[in-house]
Amino acid sequence: MKRRTTAGFSLIEALVVVSIICVLAAIAIPMSSSAVRTYRLSAAVAATAGAIQTTRYQAIMHGYQYQLTLTSSTLSYQVYSMVPPATTFSAVGTAVPISRPGDVTIGRTVTYQFKADGTVTETSTPPNMVFSIANSVGRSNTITVSRVGNVSVTTP
Repeated sequence: MKRRTTAGFSLIEALVVVSIICVLAAIAIPMSSSAVRTYRLSAAVAATAGAIQTTRYQAIMHGYQYQLTLTSSTLSYQVYSMVPPATTFSAVGTAVPISRPGDVTIGRTVTYQFKADGTVTETSTPPNMVFSIANSVGRSNTITVSRVGNVSVTTP
């Protein structure tokens, strides 16, 4: 009797391929998780810097004061305006989330007031015009706002 040869893979070949896939997955998953955390931090920083600059531009464009409050407990920001002849700020829309809970943390709650001439003051304590946003693995960015509204981001 003639023996027929069949095409296919042996059990050992299949186990070697599965082992290689497992090793590659063990390397790729932590790297992917770290990259996602870094991207989420960058997105939160960009959203925050954009909110600061946009609020300043609104004050200049409309010719009256605006206020921006970044709240660390809710990871959101709220824009307020003081439309003349009002003497207090009123909310413009609703609070906007910066990131999902657990993705990043804001170092402290800050409130910036923007005048129609483009100048910025911080009314929160301490008024040092600096705060940080960090992720769960310890990476953080420091955001500094100048008195004329320039926003700079530094990574330690």
